[in-house]
Amino acid sequence: MRKIIYIYSILMLGCSLTFAQQTPADKQTEAITITGATVHVGNGTVIEEAIVIIENGKIQTVADVRTSNINPKGKVIDASGKHLYPGFIATNTTLGLVEINSVNASNDQQEMGSMLPHIRTLIAYNAESKVVESMRPNGILTAQVKPNGGRISGTSSIMQLDAWNWEDAVIKADDGVHLNWPRSFSRGRWWLGEPRGLKPNKNYSKQINDIANFVKESKAYLSGNRTTKNLPYDAMEGLFNGNQKLYIHVDDEKGITDAVNFAKSNGINMVVVGGYQAHLVASMLKNNNIPVLINRTHSTPANEDQDYDLPYKNPKLLADAGVLVGIHGHNSNFQTRNLPFYAGQVVGQGMNKEDALKLITSNIAKILGIDDQLGTIEVGKNATLFISEGDALDMRTNILTHAFIDGRAISLETHQTKLWKRYSEKYKSQD
Repeated sequence: MRKIIYIYSILMLGCSLTFAQQTPADKQTEAITITGATVHVGNGTVIEEAIVIIENGKIQTVADVRTSNINPKGKVIDASGKHLYPGFIATNTTLGLVEINSVNASNDQQEMGSMLPHIRTLIAYNAESKVVESMRPNGILTAQVKPNGGRISGTSSIMQLDAWNWEDAVIKADDGVHLNWPRSFSRGRWWLGEPRGLKPNKNYSKQINDIANFVKESKAYLSGNRTTKNLPYDAMEGLFNGNQKLYIHVDDEKGITDAVNFAKSNGINMVVVGGYQAHLVASMLKNNNIPVLINRTHSTPANEDQDYDLPYKNPKLLADAGVLVGIHGHNSNFQTRNLPFYAGQVVGQGMNKEDALKLITSNIAKILGIDDQLGTIEVGKNATLFISEGDALDMRTNILTHAFIDGRAISLETHQTKLWKRYSEKYKSQD
């Protein structure tokens, strides 16, 4: 029996060593100076040859080396010929909630029920996720982690991606509530024998009415004495006092219009998530100051009568119309690592490269309400940034050499990079 226990213990130790996440970086204790890099500030500005000094997790200095006489401090990193970017920010992700889709024990992205604003991703976030770890080599250092399922899925939180636990990871807790707006049209479910193609949603009005009633009941509860505790209604309070935003997941033109009218009538600050047809109502969105987290660009048109390149140019159409727009990560957390290349796709549609960078940095920070901390490389902001050998929006040259979260020099090793190194050596030896 002792022999069996001993063997089991050795196996468990081996598994823990094999599957453990990289140890989070220690707090910054020494000043760091990055010199010579081309700095992409994130607000459209580029400094060709810069000096950036980081102390106590904050950016203390950003200046042009050619026009300033600033002496380096602490550890000096020569980044001549390389590029310095603010950390990319992913939104609408389930990072840290799902490890393996087919393994139920590792899937914690949704709960049963319909109206679930009290479900919080914050406390379910797994900081040791290997999927989270795999985002960092592409420059994704911050993420909005949101729930799925139901009509009201729950409440998201914004996390930094190098932490021991959710308490260490959280940047902004419970930033907003996520609502899945009813579809005005639905597709036939062929697996149930329904005809294929689009057809009107006969329950559309009823489903909107259910949402309106829930909001009305929440307001009535919150304005009362609350003698009987109601967690879902309590969780709606931030929407009514302005502390939270309502992220409405909606794609079609009618749905977006109805969602905007709904939010306005209830005095709720909203963000459109998805917004596939948002360009058709761009003037309304601009006039009502409603931002859009647009779908990823690496996709095909939803309908056969649409432009083949609509998903590619959608962000530019909105930006040209004056709408504050960002590209969201991906509802499937594994594909979130492609976020910088979604922005790079828009450059091919005629958008200026620095404006495309805003789609995953400063614009996102403004939409999430964290632009006082993140989104640009400016004095006083968190030192969450990275150095790339080339253009970080191009998958051929997005090669990170250094990355920092709050001034902490984080590891860029992942399960994937270890496998790459292992097998590259194997095949190199066969040349």
